[in-house]
Amino acid sequence: MDNSTRSPITPTFQHFDLAHNLRRRVRVVAPSLRKDLERTYAAEILLRKHKGVRHVRSVSDLGSLAIEFDPATLPKDNLLRLLDRLIENLGHSRSRTSAAPAVEVDPDAPLCEYTLIVDGMTCASCALLIEMLLHRDPRIDQAAVNYATETAAVRGRLTKDAVVDLIGRWGYSAQPLGSLAQRKLQLVKEEQRLAAARRRFVWSAILTVPATIIGMSMPHRGLLHWVELVLTAPVVFWAGRPLFSKAWALAKHRSANMDTLVALGAGSAFLYSVVTLLLRRRELYFEAAAGIITFVLMGRYLEEKARGRAHQAIRSLIDMQPVTANVLRDGVEITVPIEEVQLGEIMMVRPGERIPTDGEVIEGLSTVDESMVTGESLPVVKEPGQPVIGGCVNGNGAMKIRVTAVGADTVLAGIVHMVDHAQATKLPIQKTVDRVSAVFVPSVMGLSGATLLGWLAVGAAPTRAFSNAVAVLLIACPCALGLATPAAIMVGTGQAARRGIFIRNGETLETASHLNVVIFDKTGTITEGKPQVVDVINQSRLSDPDLIALAASAEVNSEHFLGQAVVARARELGAALHEAKNFISVPGRGISARVGRYDLLLGNAAWLTDQGVPLESWESVAASLAGEGKTPVYCGLNGHAVAIFGIADRPRDNAPQALAQLHRMGVRTLLVTGDVPAAANYVAGWVGIDEVIAQARPERKLEIVRELQSQGARVGMIGDGINDAPALAAADVGFAIGSGTDIAMETADMTLVQGDITKVAEAMSLSRDTLRIIHQNLFWAFAYNTVAIPVAALGKLSPMIASAAMAFSSVSVVLNSLRLQRR
Repeated sequence: MDNSTRSPITPTFQHFDLAHNLRRRVRVVAPSLRKDLERTYAAEILLRKHKGVRHVRSVSDLGSLAIEFDPATLPKDNLLRLLDRLIENLGHSRSRTSAAPAVEVDPDAPLCEYTLIVDGMTCASCALLIEMLLHRDPRIDQAAVNYATETAAVRGRLTKDAVVDLIGRWGYSAQPLGSLAQRKLQLVKEEQRLAAARRRFVWSAILTVPATIIGMSMPHRGLLHWVELVLTAPVVFWAGRPLFSKAWALAKHRSANMDTLVALGAGSAFLYSVVTLLLRRRELYFEAAAGIITFVLMGRYLEEKARGRAHQAIRSLIDMQPVTANVLRDGVEITVPIEEVQLGEIMMVRPGERIPTDGEVIEGLSTVDESMVTGESLPVVKEPGQPVIGGCVNGNGAMKIRVTAVGADTVLAGIVHMVDHAQATKLPIQKTVDRVSAVFVPSVMGLSGATLLGWLAVGAAPTRAFSNAVAVLLIACPCALGLATPAAIMVGTGQAARRGIFIRNGETLETASHLNVVIFDKTGTITEGKPQVVDVINQSRLSDPDLIALAASAEVNSEHFLGQAVVARARELGAALHEAKNFISVPGRGISARVGRYDLLLGNAAWLTDQGVPLESWESVAASLAGEGKTPVYCGLNGHAVAIFGIADRPRDNAPQALAQLHRMGVRTLLVTGDVPAAANYVAGWVGIDEVIAQARPERKLEIVRELQSQGARVGMIGDGINDAPALAAADVGFAIGSGTDIAMETADMTLVQGDITKVAEAMSLSRDTLRIIHQNLFWAFAYNTVAIPVAALGKLSPMIASAAMAFSSVSVVLNSLRLQRR
C-alpha cells in the first residue's frame, strides 16, 4: 500500500519484546475516528478478531489505535491494508493529516517506567477510572492501576512528576514507590487510613442509630424531625465528606464512579428530606441518608482491614530492613536513618544485628544467615571481598562493610518490587471485567432515572418512586466486580512469597494453573548444583594438581557449575592459579583460554571436536564415567586431549518427591540437559523422569519448548544457568532456581528462592486455587448485581438495606480471597 496516496492514518512503529516473542506495535491516528466512541470501539473489536493482532487499545478523543501484532502472522503492510478496509467499511472519510493532540508528545523523550502509590481510591472503580484517564494521555503507552495494592504502574514518555500531576488533577494523590523506606511510610499511612476509617464509621454509627429509632417511631412530633436533622447532618457532611468530594472532583472531569452513586443516593435523600421538612410534610429520609453513609463506611473499614491482612507478606519482607545504620564519617561512628546511607560509605555491623543494606565486607570475619534470600539453612562464612545482602542477620563476628547498593537497588527492595509488581498486574480475565465496569456506573445512573420515571408513570407516589430510584443507585455496586480478581491475586502472590516463590507478574499466576508439560534442566536444578571432581583421568605430562590448576585458572572466570567444581578442587589442593587470557565461554559447550604457554580447552565432546581435537581414544573412558552418573569434562592442551575430569553432582533429596507430585497432577515431565546421555539417564532414573533429551545446546532447548507449544502444550521450564535463559524466556512459565545465575532469574517468570523444586508443584497448585477463587468471586459479583438491581427497581428494597447489601458484597469478595491464606 502506498501510504503517500491512500492511507487515512498516520502510523508509527516500534519493535519490542513481549511475552518472550518478537512483536511490533503500531500506533495510528485516524482523524475520522476522533471523538467517535462508538466507531472507535467497533474498530477495536474488529481488529481483535484477527489472529495476528495481540492487543488493541483505542483512544476515541484522539482518534488513535495502539495495536500490538505478530509480524510473522500479520506483516506490517497487510495490517495497514486491513486498517484501510476496516475504516472504509465503517463509512468514514479519509485524510492523512490530523490535528495535534492537546498534549504534545516528544518522540525523542526516553521511555520511562514508574511505580507509584495512589492515595484516595475508595473502591475498585476508582482504579479503573484513573487507568482510563491515564490512557487518554498520548504520552502514556501503558498504565495499570490496582485498587487492592493501591499502586499505579505507568510507562510512557513523560516525567514522574507529570504522572503525579495528572493523577492529582482528578482528586487523587500519588507519590513514587521505590525504596523500602518509602514503602514503610506507605504502610504507616495505611495504618493511619484504617484508623481514620474506623473513626468515621464509629461516629457515624453512634449518630445514625438514634436517628433511625426516631425515623421509625410513628407517629412522632415535629421537634423530633429537627433532632433527626441535627443527628444526621454530621454523618452526611462530615463522615461522608470524602465521598462527596471525590464525586464532585470526578464530575468536573465528566467522569463518575461508585462514589458518584453513593453521593447521588445519600445526597438526594438528605436534600429531599430537608425540603420536605421545611414544607412541613411527613415523608422524610434522614435516617436513610445517614444509614447509606454508615453502611458504606462500615464496608470500607472492613475492606481496609481485610486488605491490611493481605499485605502481610509485603510487610514481613519490609520489616527485615533495619530503620537505621551505623556508618563511619570522618572516622567517627554515627547512627543515621537508612534512607540517608550513601553508596561507598562504610557501615559497622556487630554480632546479632541485621545488615542495613547491600555491601561488600572490607574488614572482619563472621557468618551471615542468608536464608531469607537463598533458603540455605546453614549460615555462610563472610570474609573481606565477599558480598552481603541487606536484611540478613549477622552471626558472632563484627564486620566493616562498604555500601554497594541503596534504596530501590538493593536485593531486598528488588524482591519487594517483584511481589508488588505481581500483585498489581492484571490477569487476562480482568480485562473483560474492566470493560464491563467501565460502562456500569453510567448505565446504573440511567437505570435509576428510568426506575423513577417508570414508577411515576404507573401512578406511584413521588416518595416511593424516589425511594426505589435511590435503592437502584445504591445496590448496583461495581466494587465487588472490580475487586474479584485483584484481591485474589494479591493474596495468592503474597502466599507464594511466604513460601519462597516470587512471581514476576499476575498473568503468570493464571498461566501456571494450566501447565501440562514441565521441562527440567539437570545440573543445579534436578541436582544440588554442588558438583565435585571425583575422578581425574590424566594422560598429560603434568601432575594432577598442576593440570587442575591450569583448568581452574580458566574456569575461575566461568559461572558454570562444572567449572566452579574444578576451581573448588584446585583450592582444596592449595594450587596456585595463573592469569588466563583470551577467555571465551560458549553456553552448553565449554570454554577456551590461554594460560601461560598453553592453549586450553575445557568442555564436552562436541566442543573439543569442533575445535579439531580428536577424541576417539577417550570414548570408552567417558562412557564408563557417564554410566556411573558422572559428567565427563574433557581437557585439551595445545590441540590435544590430555584428560577427562569426572564430575558428580548429587540429585536433590526432594527431587523424587517433586516429580511424583507433578505426575499426580497429570503433568508430563522431561529432562533436557547438555550432559551426555548416560549421565542424564542415570539421574532421570534416580528421580523418576521417563523422557530424556541429552546433549541439548541452548538453541535445542528453545526448539523443544516451541515444538511442544506448537502441539498445544502449556510448557513450564525449570533452569538455573545462562544456557537455560532462552528456553526460560520462551516457556509459558519459566521457573528459575534462586541459587542460579542472574540472567536465568531475570528471564524467568517465577523464582524458587530456596532452590526447592517441590515448589513447582506448589506454585501450580496455588495458581489453580487462586484462579478458582477468582471465578467464585466473579460469579458472586455478577450474580449479586443480576439479582439485586431488578429487585431494587421493583421496589422490594429500601435505600438503607440496599446500601448495607452493597457494602457486604465487597467485603465478601475480599474475605473469600483471604481463604487462600489457610492453604
